[in-house]
Amino acid sequence: MPLTNDQILRFLNSVHPYDTLPSAVAAQLAGKIETRDLTSGDAVYNLGDVLDGIYIIHSGDIEVVDENGEVVSQLGLRNSFGERGLMREGKAVTSARALSDSTLLILPASSFEKLLKEYSSVRRFFDRSRTDRQARQNKQDLATTQVDTFMATNPVTCQADTNVQDAAILMRDNRVSSLCVTEAGRLTGILTTRDMSGKVVAEARPIDTPVSAIMTPNPITLAPSAIGSDVLHIMMERRIGHIPIEEGGALVGIVSQTDLTRFQAVSSADLVREIARADTAEDMREVTARIPQLLVQLVAGGRPHQVVTRLITDIADTATRRLTALAEQALGPAPTPYLWLACGSQGRQEQTGVSDQDNCLILPDDVSEQDRSGYFADFAKFVCDGLNTCGYVYCPGDMMATNPQWCQPLSVWRGYFNSWVQRPVPEAQMLASVMFDLRPIAGDVQLFEGLQAETLSMAADNSIFVAHMVTNSLKHTPPLGLFRGFATIRSGEHKDQLDMKHNGVVPVVDLGRVYALRGQLGMANTRTRLEAAIHAGGLSQSGGRDLLDAYDLIAETRLEHQVARVKAGLAPDNFLTPSNLSEFERSHLRDAFVVVKTMQSAIGHGRGMLG
Repeated sequence: MPLTNDQILRFLNSVHPYDTLPSAVAAQLAGKIETRDLTSGDAVYNLGDVLDGIYIIHSGDIEVVDENGEVVSQLGLRNSFGERGLMREGKAVTSARALSDSTLLILPASSFEKLLKEYSSVRRFFDRSRTDRQARQNKQDLATTQVDTFMATNPVTCQADTNVQDAAILMRDNRVSSLCVTEAGRLTGILTTRDMSGKVVAEARPIDTPVSAIMTPNPITLAPSAIGSDVLHIMMERRIGHIPIEEGGALVGIVSQTDLTRFQAVSSADLVREIARADTAEDMREVTARIPQLLVQLVAGGRPHQVVTRLITDIADTATRRLTALAEQALGPAPTPYLWLACGSQGRQEQTGVSDQDNCLILPDDVSEQDRSGYFADFAKFVCDGLNTCGYVYCPGDMMATNPQWCQPLSVWRGYFNSWVQRPVPEAQMLASVMFDLRPIAGDVQLFEGLQAETLSMAADNSIFVAHMVTNSLKHTPPLGLFRGFATIRSGEHKDQLDMKHNGVVPVVDLGRVYALRGQLGMANTRTRLEAAIHAGGLSQSGGRDLLDAYDLIAETRLEHQVARVKAGLAPDNFLTPSNLSEFERSHLRDAFVVVKTMQSAIGHGRGMLG
């Protein structure tokens, strides 16, 4: 028997978000809704079909599968579905069929579009992009503003043979406190008013002294895509007041302390400054103990997850660099150049309120065995012990520079990567996955640059290795259960909870790594990898946007859980109890997991460019 308008209206009033509509609007909708009766096995729609509207289950069970036939949802009473396709050109991005005799209500597409425009409760329910957070992200503050929005775009330059008097005239006439020293358009040094007063006036040097004698050679630089807090943290740690901005090897701007006067990032910057001046690991521990409270402040202030984790990782980076400096004070200068690198979450700049350490050392090929197993073994122990003291606990898998395997000359590292790519056994896949997230922290960066480019090219050209890495990326799956539920941990200390690290963010991290490998993209950060893959065409615009939105929601839910524990006086962890979320939050989180599973299915079937 067909449903009456009154029956449809009563049902709508029991389903969110339709229960938030004014009664007159709901009554009008009830008159526009069509009903459809299905028997078990009937198709609701197929992939690519033009959708009639939003489907609401009045009775029965519906199964939704992706383009590869993988089940992504089994839905029951009061569940809505079809909105993703309807909001993307009106065509189905999945297929759906009845698992049992079912009755569906169909809200016409035109009515749905009108609801989205006129009612924020409906828009908020169906909008998976969390636009409220994006709006806060777009605020012009130091933590979230890119350097290219406030840098000086025409830095004043001079040649290395310019004398200091002419340089002083340039500074005076252009009203600047620094000059970028260039040669054939490339940055070779920086000269500041402090150099002039401290090295020319104070030392009574002649006015024809070339600036090359007093400049800072090969100064630290940033890219235009860096954020303002990167600038502030480096200035505080290195005690400098100017940072040139380079893109593709070309000088494109400069940032000074005066450029930052309107911006504030006091909390994280204070921690960086204190750590950079600490004399012992115990002193640093007092500072890093404040990270959980910083996490609370950052999340409460509406910072996007990628900014929160970037700021927290900056603190770990500073602690690492300070410990390498203290190690050299304690052990004496390093006998050869070296490069300390981080992998794992620190390498990806994705640290949260709970992190262990993952690191390694690359040494030059002419390092002696005595120095490698002597000085650098002691050096690694000093730094890793210090990090552990600071709260970055030892890696359970011994992925640390204290392990002789991960303290090796460059040629050995080349051999490692070559063997992993050529013989991708399970252990090699695991090691390659970890090491593809390497990021230099302290020392001679040149020891890594050539190795990274060679490895990415070699790996991307090996289809068998890429296939194995794809398979490896599918080992961590989103925690999706049947009938709109979650697959929680079944036993043990975290029974009935979700692991928001290994089943939440890690599946996206693994996907991002594969996209970076395929596209030979050198960055390590997951969100940056996904954005670069979209830009390079390795990930479609529509599928990429869905995955970014899903990742944002999962990562922010994880951070919000950690904040809740800190506020409750508990240590942050990654284990979330779904019942602590509202129905609205559970619905969105599950939809995000569905997107991730769909992308895994696509890449597992050889179609990395979804939709």
